[in-house]
Amino acid sequence: MFHATSVAIDGAGILLTGPSGSGKSGLALQLIALGAVLIADDRSRVAATDAGPVIHAPDRMAGVIEARGVGLIRVPHTAQAPLRLIVDMGVLETSRLPTQEHTDVHGVAIARVRRVDAPHFPASIVALAKGGWWRE
Repeated sequence: MFHATSVAIDGAGILLTGPSGSGKSGLALQLIALGAVLIADDRSRVAATDAGPVIHAPDRMAGVIEARGVGLIRVPHTAQAPLRLIVDMGVLETSRLPTQEHTDVHGVAIARVRRVDAPHFPASIVALAKGGWWRE
């Protein structure tokens, strides 16, 4: 079980990790506004499968996310999605063109990005989930 919020974008699971108060749920709400669906808020389970790691929602509070200062709200959700990207909200990215990083999850290298404090960040996550990185 990860202390993480997770969403799916076009079927790709995105795990938002970081300490409490780092903006995981806030970013998830922005991603949902851009078309993502919630898998789980605050706690996400990642299971190993033959096809790779899969994010699962705990049964409790499916489709509910906390919006600080607003309360618990219902949003579009799904029960699971294959893990394709980790967003580390606990570490600020300061490089303009950072080196692509990966984290090992159940023996599979999963792409990872760090938090970017800029208005384009949520849209960048959506674009990355849909198209991936450009490679020469």
